[in-house]
Amino acid sequence: MATPDLTTGAPARAGTKEWIGLAVLVLPGMLVSMDMSVLFMALPFLSADLEPSSSELLWIMDAYGFLLAGLLITMGTLGDRIGRRRLLLTGAVGFGVASVLAAYASSSEGLIAARALLGIAGATLAPSTLSLIRNMFHDPAQRTTAIGIWTAGFAGGGILGPVLGGVLLEHFWWGSVFLINVPVMVLLLVLGPMLLPEFRDPQPGRFDVPGAALSLVSVIGIVYGVKKIAENGFSASYLGISLAGLAVGAVFLRRQQVIDHPMLDVGLFRSRRFSVSLATNWLLMLGLVGFGLFSSQFLQIMLGMGPLESAMWSLPTFFVMPVGIAIGTALAPRIGKPNVVVLGLAIAVVGYIVLARIDADSSAWDLLIPNVITALGMGAVFALVTDMILAAAPPERAGSASAMSETAAEFGGALGIAVLGSIGTAIYRGQVQDHAPQGLSGGQLDAAQDTLGGAVETAATLSPETGRQLLDVAFEAFAREMRVIALVGAGLMAFTAIMVKIALRNDRGDEVAAEGPRADEKAAVAADSAPEAAAAH
Repeated sequence: MATPDLTTGAPARAGTKEWIGLAVLVLPGMLVSMDMSVLFMALPFLSADLEPSSSELLWIMDAYGFLLAGLLITMGTLGDRIGRRRLLLTGAVGFGVASVLAAYASSSEGLIAARALLGIAGATLAPSTLSLIRNMFHDPAQRTTAIGIWTAGFAGGGILGPVLGGVLLEHFWWGSVFLINVPVMVLLLVLGPMLLPEFRDPQPGRFDVPGAALSLVSVIGIVYGVKKIAENGFSASYLGISLAGLAVGAVFLRRQQVIDHPMLDVGLFRSRRFSVSLATNWLLMLGLVGFGLFSSQFLQIMLGMGPLESAMWSLPTFFVMPVGIAIGTALAPRIGKPNVVVLGLAIAVVGYIVLARIDADSSAWDLLIPNVITALGMGAVFALVTDMILAAAPPERAGSASAMSETAAEFGGALGIAVLGSIGTAIYRGQVQDHAPQGLSGGQLDAAQDTLGGAVETAATLSPETGRQLLDVAFEAFAREMRVIALVGAGLMAFTAIMVKIALRNDRGDEVAAEGPRADEKAAVAADSAPEAAAAH
């Protein structure tokens, strides 16, 4: 790896090897997010083959995400201690093996276990790739570009998952959606040792096993409770699980403040740039993921599209997001990263406001255009916020910082589904109850109020005229639900923009290293060679 020019004080600039290594790191990041969504298309096929119960089907979907979210902090910290490249390659082996087990699972229990293993292995990949970028690209401008490319790949994986799943299922069996992971993991194992540097904290201290257990229980408890409230409506027991998770999280944070070798550097939160960037990441996902649920239902139920066709309509956002990342990266040196973040959030507000004009007679274009506007703004925001989070942490804590970034995103996504989903459900049910046609039985009205899909199924059992009236009411109720959620999303983005503008008004988001070598950058360069010697012991 290149070293800083000690005559000029400029930080090291990455060369060809680092940029090729970046391409290698983007692939596992893309697969981690893709595995969150690629299973959507395969559910009907594996359900027919394995015949899971409703509970087993939920665990097939949830096991991956729960363990991924719950272990991000643990794995990020572990990578800081044992070596980020070592953890990445170990995780690649586990991810490949678990993918094969999932593809050839012969029972629901076997698939649930394989999905759990995928979640554990996936938790090693995301923070390892991001923290390695922190140590491969010391020059702030280059690192911003590199993180932008990584962000595009990670976000793109979630968008491409259903599309790729649909294409594979046209020609192969459901297990093929897992087997696509294997060649990528093999490529990572071959090229990783040649292109990726090793890095670890030269003085890591003892690993906090009780802290790892506390963080796992806390994250899974919070996410599980919130997710179940989103799926089944408010329940005191589910709320209690989330509150218990929060309580365990408080114990975890308190422990990190008093032990000698904490997993989580709580002192990072004293950095305004770090805290505000982390909160921004959380709020972005809260608004973005929550609305994604409504978009897919609009395309598939109201417009009658199949899953693959509706997924294809999401592809333009995949192509637009890198444009937003490129624009944001280019503007950052000129006007400062916080100002670009505010600008990107303002563009997202415009997208949500345009989306708030949607109605029951709208076309797919009425959904696509505002989504493209939103993706353009959010592309720049995600990349720069992630960069600011990592830049605020010393190199030896990059794994922990990247894990916190990913965990905040997971929390934001789960809370977005629960909160926005609950708001939307209340609006939809109220509208259907108030305007449903006369003559429906109690069971028919309950089914129509439950979900938009339930209204469509109920309408099919009614007379043509009554069924049409019910569909008109349900479609208009759902459109109103979307409008309200879009306005809530606009409010969230506006609030986040104001928060960033006020809190970081005197911060350009640039590192001190841009003016001279920081102590922690020098330590990073020295530590890059230390693991090679340590590995011999």
